[in-house]
Amino acid sequence: MSAGAQKTNVDLQAVTTINLGSPVGQLRAIEANLADGGKGILLAHSADSVVDPWVEMFFFPTDTLKLTLYTLEGELIWRKDLGPGVIPGGHFAPVHAFDLDGDSVDEIWYVDNVDAEHPLSLKGRRLRRLDALTGESTGEWEWLWHTRGARPSHQFRHFILGGWAKGEPVLVTATGTYTDMRLVGWTTGMERRWDVRIADSDPGARGSHMSPICDINADGVDELLWGERCIELDTGKELFCADRDSYRGHSDVIQPTFDRDSGKWFIYTCRESDPDASPRVATFDDHGNRLWGSVEQGHMDMGWVARIGDNMRHVAMAIRIGRKWAGKDGFFRDGTDQFAWDALTGEPVELPFNAYLTRPVDINGDGWHELYRGYEGKALKETEILDRQGRALGHVSGKVVLARKLLDLPGEQLVSYRPDGTVQIWADVNAVDSSSALERYANGFYRPGEPVQGI
Repeated sequence: MSAGAQKTNVDLQAVTTINLGSPVGQLRAIEANLADGGKGILLAHSADSVVDPWVEMFFFPTDTLKLTLYTLEGELIWRKDLGPGVIPGGHFAPVHAFDLDGDSVDEIWYVDNVDAEHPLSLKGRRLRRLDALTGESTGEWEWLWHTRGARPSHQFRHFILGGWAKGEPVLVTATGTYTDMRLVGWTTGMERRWDVRIADSDPGARGSHMSPICDINADGVDELLWGERCIELDTGKELFCADRDSYRGHSDVIQPTFDRDSGKWFIYTCRESDPDASPRVATFDDHGNRLWGSVEQGHMDMGWVARIGDNMRHVAMAIRIGRKWAGKDGFFRDGTDQFAWDALTGEPVELPFNAYLTRPVDINGDGWHELYRGYEGKALKETEILDRQGRALGHVSGKVVLARKLLDLPGEQLVSYRPDGTVQIWADVNAVDSSSALERYANGFYRPGEPVQGI
């Protein structure tokens, strides 16, 4: 039996349209809290596709990275060109909006490079802070990297994150994913709260391309899931490292999910490296104990957890790939295989659709997840919206880069871009929020600037 029928009368409309005035090959969208409770959307964009630090994917960019801040209604607030020293790409130049000083207005944080002649300079790297209301720089600090002499793919993996420890904001900067890693927590006065170094020789999992933060043990202190390590933000203490003695690789997917029946978190992972280790997919409880594992070999490159099972049960999906490559035309993969399970029990599930390149979103507010299917490369295509059975509900123009609760409208929204520089926020004008959706929206996850308790 199902917990009600999934709504299908979706009518997707672009409720905000922005034109950046220049071609876009890559775009990141970050929600930012502004003055008097207002919200904005910060766009990090360049005409080039994402530049990756792995030498087999790296190419020399022809354009610079820009930051442009708009209101959610599409009014331009400011724009800033970061110049030739900043390589366009999330690993080289992460961007984050976070209120560290507690004035209810986010600061904009990113990794800058003051040595414009040498884009790969380590000495020139800075943590830069901008005033969200003006775009003006309000501070810079030496970027704390882990070790000199690492390969570019290991050296230029930078992260900026934020969470809370008993009501105090904590900014986290981190470097590394595959070998040596360093994580630093910062106080409101930009003093080091803690400094954690994980050597290549240390046991346990490496980092991940995903670094979610939530209060996994409900003690008022957020935890950072650094790969399959759980690090609390008050002191930087590691609470656990799942499968410490059997896995030393990195996972492409780290997905914490809240189980309402038990009132506890569980953590779903899809593993890429350390190819001799198994399983390749696993779910752990909130203490790092493995609940189940599956798939004995392969590079698990994509995955999600979504409310698409009967009675809104969480279903976990994973995509195994044969190879991946990237360059000026974007990222591509082939040799894909699909797997799915009940996320809590590990019981296999047969999905009635091809899940490759899909991600979940509750576009109509009914509590079920819909799925949006993206595409690879730079060629302009439409993004499909599917119901939990894989039936088409509609489409949006361009590539979706953000799916979350952005506007004071029912349902969640999508942000997409087109190569000509058009950015749009899409909403289902027929959406009606269910009691389940309203319960989720009351959580801090849907209100940037507040701690996350459960979703």
